Amino acid sequence: MNQPKPPMESLQPQYFNDLYTADEDPWQFETSEYEANKYANTLAALPKQRYRSALEIGCSIGVLTSRLAERCDALFSIDASEIALNRAIKRCQHQPHVKFQLMQVPLDYPQETFDLTLVSEVGYYLSWDDLRKTQKLILEHLESGGHLLLVHWTLYAEDYPLWGDEVHDSFMELTDSHLRHLHGQREEQYRLDLFERV
Repeated sequence: MNQPKPPMESLQPQYFNDLYTADEDPWQFETSEYEANKYANTLAALPKQRYRSALEIGCSIGVLTSRLAERCDALFSIDASEIALNRAIKRCQHQPHVKFQLMQVPLDYPQETFDLTLVSEVGYYLSWDDLRKTQKLILEHLESGGHLLLVHWTLYAEDYPLWGDEVHDSFMELTDSHLRHLHGQREEQYRLDLFERV
């Protein structure tokens, strides 16, 4: 387990807008073999071939969104960066069952309930306090028997308030009460955990 970081505030939308202004694809989502393999493992971890209504928290420029949408009757994808969201909307314009909205979790959260919630590479941008609030919102809007899939990079990033492992371990703490852990996978640079709402 990595050493806890000193308390930090959640990263704000301007942080991400600055990144996307400087580089349209700052994490090489479109071109990285690492990202392509991670996306394949992410989708392979989903137990159901199709979901009625899914929520993607932090869709970025929509590379994973477009692939996840193929497994969903309806997909609600949100992001805190308007620049990234506009690129995601353009990428998925041929997929009308995908709805996008500018939202900063946990300040904003959809009112709907979902049978799948995906939190991929976004939890470590939150402070501890905001992560706890986000957990509560996820649980309130995840149907009984619905799936929660977490995927996070596990190496050090100076700017991020939390480690990826801290995010996942905080959800593991909910397995005594709200979640059932179905699957865990650790790769060299990221971790994947699948839960079911009880």
